Amino acid sequence: MLNKVLNHLEEALITFLMGAATLIIFVAVVHRYLSGYSIPYLQDYLLSLNFGWAQELCIIMFVWVCKFGAAYGVRTGIHVGVDVVLNKLKTPYKGMMVIFGLLAGALFTIVIAVLGGRFVWDNGAHYAIYHFLGLNLDGLYEGPITPDLEWPTWAVYSAIPLGSALMCFRFLQVAWVFHRTGELPHHDHGQVDGLEDETTLEEIHS
Repeated sequence: MLNKVLNHLEEALITFLMGAATLIIFVAVVHRYLSGYSIPYLQDYLLSLNFGWAQELCIIMFVWVCKFGAAYGVRTGIHVGVDVVLNKLKTPYKGMMVIFGLLAGALFTIVIAVLGGRFVWDNGAHYAIYHFLGLNLDGLYEGPITPDLEWPTWAVYSAIPLGSALMCFRFLQVAWVFHRTGELPHHDHGQVDGLEDETTLEEIHS
């Protein structure tokens, strides 16, 4: 149950961020384009709107998409891998190497999560938490803010520990399933959603 909730939250976050970023970029481009036309009233109104924050926000959103999308890729098996040597190994050794690779990915991502968490903490997260709890703030570093949106950078950089921790969990999840069933998540990169059967060249020309 918890895993299903996490899956839905992961997919919803990625979908929302990608859709919102696309919409913001579209509106910003249309705004910049129409602002160049000398249309009475409309041009003055468009010039009064400030979209200087759009680029920064979209960059932040795409960073979050990349971090959580990487975790989604581990869960669904969409990451590209080189398995030439792996396929030449005998069955027992092949399984051992798969487990080793998954655990190595888990180790790497948890290290990034821990280091990223320390960076976020030192970059102002501790100040925000202490301030929220009403604790003593003497000697604490408030942390910088982003240039356009003026958001605390620790909140932006939180994508690193959160996304890496989720990715570590996905590596361990896939390793456990492979250990029990011998199966890995697989995604057919040539398959298009909504098309059940592949159309051959003979069927096209007939």
